[in-house]
Amino acid sequence: MYRAAAPATLRIVPLDALTLVYHRSSGITHIVDTPVPEILEALADAPLGVDGLLARLGTAFDLVDADPLALAVRLDELVAAGLVERLCAM
Repeated sequence: MYRAAAPATLRIVPLDALTLVYHRSSGITHIVDTPVPEILEALADAPLGVDGLLARLGTAFDLVDADPLALAVRLDELVAAGLVERLCAM
């Protein structure tokens, strides 16, 4: 399960085709492209696993050839950047 970092720690600013995400905790500004803003938005509502997030993104964006492994890799990158948190399984 994953969730976006606390809203108070992120400042998200769309800038043409890209999006700037300022991470207050680290002081780093990330320049991101689709699907990162959409992932952060989907995970802000409630924690989701890879399958749940893929289903939500697939519905919202009519994904035809969605790849769960590619999404898991992207989520791991976002965890390393501090923009997403991995929750422990209970």
